[in-house]
Amino acid sequence: MVRNDEFYLRKWVAYYGEQLGRENLRIYFDGEDQRVPDFCEGVYTELKPRIPGMVVKSEKERLTFLSHQAARLMREEGYDLVIGVDADEFLVVDPVVGKTLQEYLSSTDIKVCVSGLGVDVGQHLDHEGVIDANKPFLDQRSYAYLCSRYTKPSVIAQPVMWGSGFHRVKGHNYHIDKNLYLFHFGSIDLEMIKERMGNADLVSTGRLGHIKKRAKTIYVVSATQARDWDKTVGGMRLAQQWLRQPFAWNKPWNPITKVVVRIAERFKGIV
Repeated sequence: MVRNDEFYLRKWVAYYGEQLGRENLRIYFDGEDQRVPDFCEGVYTELKPRIPGMVVKSEKERLTFLSHQAARLMREEGYDLVIGVDADEFLVVDPVVGKTLQEYLSSTDIKVCVSGLGVDVGQHLDHEGVIDANKPFLDQRSYAYLCSRYTKPSVIAQPVMWGSGFHRVKGHNYHIDKNLYLFHFGSIDLEMIKERMGNADLVSTGRLGHIKKRAKTIYVVSATQARDWDKTVGGMRLAQQWLRQPFAWNKPWNPITKVVVRIAERFKGIV
């Protein structure tokens, strides 16, 4: 579900359309004042009445709606798996596996849900300039913060209720797959974040704090010595699998802060 987010949505449609087939994508626009972009041709789209209220309340309503839609797809349209992600989130299979996302998930035994390790991609201010929307993101960004916040149970195999932001599945445990990564690109450009800080529509619904967190990722990535990808991701995956949020047992927790990695070259060109 999106609102005024064509920059990311264009990339989202291109990526998931190639991986899964455009006919299998579902986009709900938050507000009947929205316009369905031309690049959504071949995708199921629907304009919904805007969900009112501040961010905490509206997020709960948004994910309740999306959880019901996911359940409907399984019960009425015959889907065996549903992926729930935001417009700036891309579930990627490690290229060493040699499978598309559809092929990999179809060959994976998923009981309730599965997560990809959260990879919060940030702009390194010393080495990387303004993002070019016409080029692959991962050709322009090489550093990321391994953050449990984005290790989300994005893939579900039965009707469930997602928590706000897809951060957990209510009443169920999570499993982090060894070959899946959830790349979050909300922090890839500082100038874009500054522009969003001045967006009255976002600020009026209490999202300023959320936007500032994205800027924090950029500063962490820019100020922290990057570790080797392949020497780091396995340990982080293991830590997040066993360590839980103090007040939410079904959400991963990473007590080791500021773990920054240089993204492996094999991911270039994918998104």
